[in-house]
Amino acid sequence: MSISLQKGQKVNLSKDNIGLSKVIVGLGWDEVKQSKGFFSRKAKAIDCDASAILLKNGYLCSKEDIIYFGNLVNYSKTVQHMGDNLTGGGEGDDEQIMIDLINIPAEYDKIVIVVNIYQAVQRKQHFGMIQNAFIRLVDVRNHNEMCKYNLTDNYSGMTAMIFGEIYRYNSEWKFNAMGQGTNDTSIGELVRRYQ
Repeated sequence: MSISLQKGQKVNLSKDNIGLSKVIVGLGWDEVKQSKGFFSRKAKAIDCDASAILLKNGYLCSKEDIIYFGNLVNYSKTVQHMGDNLTGGGEGDDEQIMIDLINIPAEYDKIVIVVNIYQAVQRKQHFGMIQNAFIRLVDVRNHNEMCKYNLTDNYSGMTAMIFGEIYRYNSEWKFNAMGQGTNDTSIGELVRRYQ
């Protein structure tokens, strides 16, 4: 049974899912439909890019620990980005990240899941132009959704989002629903928060 999370709520993934080894982190969003006026011109589709940032003792130690459309898998092959969706169109997850929790090297204690809008400043786009954004965790064994967090705050002006974090605490994996909007304009700016 899926747990519906609120902002800031944490859930113990290991305790509630005995034998959990791999999870799919599914991320989704829809573009708010713009009204078509007489003088309106066709705007570029909003291209959101999901990334996973692997941390050691809370810090990013290597650029190889940034998993995104330009680096689809980390060296241990335990975190894999499943590919870039350029438009966010369609039902369900727009982008997915597969995480092999049981085999992640012990030095990693946290995986931060972020999304930024590609060329947000140049295209004059922000998260206020996005609706129905969510992050969900799915157990790969049975494809059951364990938890889901629907972002409901007003994120006008925000160009990036820290959706949530999966972290190890006392040998158990937990998830924290964050929904923290930022003004970072690229994955490069986002990762500086963890250096």
